[in-house]
Amino acid sequence: MMVQEKLRSLRKQKGISQEKMAKILGTDTSNYSRKERGEVRIFDDEWEKMAKTLEVPLEDIKGEEAKFSFQFENSTFHDHSGSNITYSNVPDFFLETQRKYIEKLEKENAVLLEEITALKAQK
Repeated sequence: MMVQEKLRSLRKQKGISQEKMAKILGTDTSNYSRKERGEVRIFDDEWEKMAKTLEVPLEDIKGEEAKFSFQFENSTFHDHSGSNITYSNVPDFFLETQRKYIEKLEKENAVLLEEITALKAQK
């Protein structure tokens, strides 16, 4: 079952309307409906509020899919400057892995720059 289906199913099981869930998240019903359909991003604090409201652990809603998949949004924002900005929800573990890799590469670059400087000094 996809994340959105789990969310919808749990909300209905608890007898909570989309209107009530929207109010809990501080948004309007149409925006919540788009979140539930997977059309717009659900932020971490919103996931936590929904899990608390539904009285389930966050993992019961997001499950393994949240750990190992990307959720790309269909919404594109036009800023009238000729460019389009598309936002995607990238899992935190992936971002952390990328940060660590970047740090490793930066250290390697620093060592290589020191070696280049030393080699130039020998000339």
